[in-house]
Amino acid sequence: MLEQLQSIDRTLFVFLNGLGSPSWDAFWLLLSEKTVGAPLVLFFLWKLYDTYGLVVSLKAILAVGLLILATDQLANAFKYGFARPRPCYETDLNGMFRLVKSSCGGAYGFFSAHAANSMAVAIFMGMLLRQLWSWFIFVGVLLALMVGYSRIYLGVHYPFDVFIGFFIGAFFAFIAQFIFKKHLLFKPL
Repeated sequence: MLEQLQSIDRTLFVFLNGLGSPSWDAFWLLLSEKTVGAPLVLFFLWKLYDTYGLVVSLKAILAVGLLILATDQLANAFKYGFARPRPCYETDLNGMFRLVKSSCGGAYGFFSAHAANSMAVAIFMGMLLRQLWSWFIFVGVLLALMVGYSRIYLGVHYPFDVFIGFFIGAFFAFIAQFIFKKHLLFKPL
C-alpha cells in the first residue's frame, strides 16, 4: 500500500512539475519566497488594528508568529523523523523533472513547511476577518495553494508533502483561531 502511494506521488510529481516552462520560472520562484505573503499579512494586521485596536493587533502578531513557529518546527521534526528524500535527491528520478531552484534544500522533504506555514496563516487570518470580509479567506487560501504548487513546480517537494503540509497548517490554524478568539481576543495582555 505504501509503495503504491509513493508510486502515485512520484507520477503526480513528474506530471505537475512537467507543466512548467522557463517563461514561468521567475514567477514560481518569487511565489516560493517566504516573504511573498508579507503584503497580505500587513494588510490583515492593519485591518485588525483598524477594527479592534492595538492590543488585539499585537496579540494577532504574536499568534501568527507562534503559528509559523509551530508548523515550521513540526515540519522539521517530521522531515528528520520520516527521512523521506526530496525528489531532487532521488537518483531514479534524474532527468524526469525540472529542478528550477539552484539548490534543492535539505535532504528530506516530508512535509512541506512552506505549505503548512502559508495555509496556517491564510486560514487563521481569514477566520479572524471573516465577519468583515468573507472573501478574505479565499484570497489567502488561493495564495497558499499557489505557494504549495510552487514547491512542486520548483522540483523540491512531492505533492503528498504539500498536501500533508496544507492539512497540518489548516489544523493548527483552527486550533490557534479557537484559542485566540476564546482566550485572547478581548482579554488584556
